[in-house]
Order: sequence, then structure tokens, then C-alpha cells
Amino acid sequence: MKICIYGAGAIGGYIAAQLAMTDAVEITCIARGPHLKAIRSRGLTLIKDGEEKVFQIKCVENPDELGPQDYVIITLKAHSAALISDQMKPLFGPQTAVVTAQNGVPWWYFYNYDGSLKGTRLSTVDPWGRQWDFIGPDRVIGCVVYPAAKIIKPGVIVHEYGNRLSLGEPSGEKTERVKELSSILAQANFRAPVRPRIRDEIWIKLWGNVSLNPVSALTGGTLAQMIDNPGVHKVIRDLMVEAQAVGEALGVRFAVDVDKRIAGAREVGNHKTSMLQDLELGRPMEIDAIVSSVQELARLAGVATPLIDSVLALVKSRARLSGCYAD
Repeated sequence: MKICIYGAGAIGGYIAAQLAMTDAVEITCIARGPHLKAIRSRGLTLIKDGEEKVFQIKCVENPDELGPQDYVIITLKAHSAALISDQMKPLFGPQTAVVTAQNGVPWWYFYNYDGSLKGTRLSTVDPWGRQWDFIGPDRVIGCVVYPAAKIIKPGVIVHEYGNRLSLGEPSGEKTERVKELSSILAQANFRAPVRPRIRDEIWIKLWGNVSLNPVSALTGGTLAQMIDNPGVHKVIRDLMVEAQAVGEALGVRFAVDVDKRIAGAREVGNHKTSMLQDLELGRPMEIDAIVSSVQELARLAGVATPLIDSVLALVKSRARLSGCYAD
């Protein structure tokens, strides 16, 4: 069994290291820059629960150096994946499955969708339809990523919390390929349930991302700091209520209510969202996948989102001024 992790950053590296602990798969990673150089020279270091382990994992920059894989797990930021999707071709064989382990609305959202929007392509997450054309939605297995990890220096990843990677076919079928992947991830100590309604779970995470991420970038606050501030708490809640209306208009079932979802985020404590971390480090921010995409879905569903629209305008402006967003 061959699995390639495309984008061996914090989450990708964490997944690769866990998989390397098993004998079930041959793991390779695609990375770049100092991180790639460090992994090649010293191995990939994972610090988890206070324990440090080093893994010797094949890591390359060019997919041409690898052959077809059974699974390609994409852990790149959504905006990066859209730009390099044509470079993935050497990794694909006739049966290769592509696992989209990314934040936000996935580019394949309306593939095998039960509704009038079936087959609709989303310009905010897949400009020019590159992923739809070069990868193909028929290869896709959806994945909702719950763990948090960070790179503390090139080649060294710290796992912060979580081990759940929820999986699901866009069609809702429980295929052999998704069951096999679930089994492999379970051997690597992940909780990897197969969901018949993966879009519902995508929205549960997106629900928090579309509110907490941009507000954190605007305020500089951690999850606890934002939620414990009554005024900011209200803005976050109002954003989530708007987003829920969009999801429900598209047939999504929310398994928890808005206040329980906020309480769950509060339990994480003084954690900085990925969007705030990117802003502070001067990296491109996932605004389109996490916020612009919800606005696009709202337009398609005919749902008004005045607060989301306003916050989106503000966070884009903040990001542009910091060089972290380009139209």
C-alpha cells in the first residue's frame, strides 16, 4: 500500500509520522524549502505527549520522483493546492484515491450532490476549475481534520491535540477504498470514522472556521480570549447563525446547536486559529476557502449573509495590508 502525503507541513507531517509507525504502508512525503531539507538530512521529528520520535521518511519536492500511489492525502492549504493540482499527475494511477484533508469548503462540494446544484463548480476554492479538471472529483475522498499541530523549526512538528480524521465519499457510499483507508488510519492510532453525510461534518468544522478564524485575525485573540469577551462572543455567534442558515438551505443537518459548538471551541483554551498564525507569520491566509466560499454558497442558496459579508471585507483588507492576501 503506497500513500503520499502532499504537503508535509504541520498536519501532513503529523499524519506521515503516525503512519510511519505502522508496517501497513509505504509512506512518502512532498515538501519544500527548509522543511524538506531538514527531513532529508535529519528525519521527521514528531513531539507528542512530551515524547520525541524521529522518522526516516522519503521526502521529495517533485512528484515526478514518485510513481502512482494508492492514496494521495493533500494537506496543503486550499489556495496552494489549487495552484499545483496539475503537478500531481505522476502520482495518479487508474485507482488512485485523493483525500482532501484541508480546511474550508472543498472544491468538489457539489460532485455527487443530491440537489439542483449538482455539478456546480466553486470559483472561490477552485479558480479556473483546475482541481476539478486535473484531479477529477471521481478520485476524491472527503476528510475533516480535527487535530492541531505546529512546526517549531524545520523538520520538527509538535502535536497539540486531537486524533480524529473523519472520512466520507461525496456520494455517501461506504466503498471499499474508504473502508480500507479508515482501517489503515486506525492502525496509525487515528480515529477515522466513515461518515455517510460527510458534508454535515465539513460544516460542523466550517461553522467554527468561518467565525472564529476571521475574528481572531481582526482581534488578535485566542479562542478563549474571544469567547470570554461578551461583545466578541456575540459577533462570533451571529456569524455562526448566518452560516447555519446557509448550510441548512443546502440540506445540511447540524448535529449540535450553536452554543454547544462555541463551548467546544472554548474548551480548547488559549489556542490561536490557523488564520491568526498565518497573519502573524506573514503567510497567505485561507480566507477564500474558509469565508469567501461560504459567501459563494450563500449566493447560490439565495441566503443573505450581511455579517459574513462585512467580516469578509474587513479580514481581506487586514490581510492585504499585511501582504497575506492577493486577489
